[in-house]
Amino acid sequence: METVHQRDRVEARQLLLAMRVSFAFGIAFLLIKGGGAWYTGSVALLGDAAESVVHVFAVGFALFSLHLSLKPADRSHPYGHAKIGFFSSGFEGAMILMAGLFVSMEAIRDMTGDGPRIEAPLVALWLTVGIVLATGGLGWYLLHTARRRRSIVLEANGHHVLTDCYTSLGVLVGLLLTWLSGWAYWDPICALVVAANMLRCGLRLMRRSFNGLMDTADPAMDDQLQESMQRETSSRGVKYHALRHRDLGDSHWVDVHLLFPPGVTLRDAHEVATEIERAVAGSLEVPVQLTTHLESIEDHDRLHGSPVGDG
Repeated sequence: METVHQRDRVEARQLLLAMRVSFAFGIAFLLIKGGGAWYTGSVALLGDAAESVVHVFAVGFALFSLHLSLKPADRSHPYGHAKIGFFSSGFEGAMILMAGLFVSMEAIRDMTGDGPRIEAPLVALWLTVGIVLATGGLGWYLLHTARRRRSIVLEANGHHVLTDCYTSLGVLVGLLLTWLSGWAYWDPICALVVAANMLRCGLRLMRRSFNGLMDTADPAMDDQLQESMQRETSSRGVKYHALRHRDLGDSHWVDVHLLFPPGVTLRDAHEVATEIERAVAGSLEVPVQLTTHLESIEDHDRLHGSPVGDG
């Protein structure tokens, strides 16, 4: 029978494999796009290659972050190392943002200079078709693995790869319009559209990273916890208050105070609290580490100097 530790090791290997695949593909895409941009002179393809440069650096940092996040809790990090995922997500978002700014500047420079010129647009067109299909498949694989294994590091990288796919798709549209119409300005115009999407994605990842590092409460998670706590405590004749939770990246840490009626022994209260912890954790889709603090409702206000809140 498979143990918890064996499952953890299998999941860790799957996450690391996915990130290494992303890193290898990133290098391959960089070489293909860079060579294509040099051969065809497409500014949109050049911007796409620049995004791949960012991708390689970001995945390198993400791979380091993933290794660190999988380390178990220790004396210096009693809550584990998963929070590094928020740093990785923010770094990846910042890199996407910088790439978007670079693509914007290159597109504007191309439009305001001597005008865009694209050599061998058909070659660039078929090259980009292959890139779109490959990055789309890789992005789906990374996000699918990240959501199954609940890894913010891999999820951020998956979104980055999909951004790369959308970038290549924009390049493809520009090249197709240029090839069909013969008007080369479609190339930098589509590059600007691609850059706008890159800026949006980068800002979204940075905002999520900031919220995670600042322990911003997730309203949806709060509603689920409140509903589950209310159900499990009321069925056992217990009240609760001071419910708090924080996102650790790979799980949620929850702590709550349970208030027991007079006459309940510590042994019985502990047994009920353990039942509530297991029931609440089992009712949620994400991994939860729930810590309860046992109190007597009879003398709570006297000891704490504040009335019991709702719950």
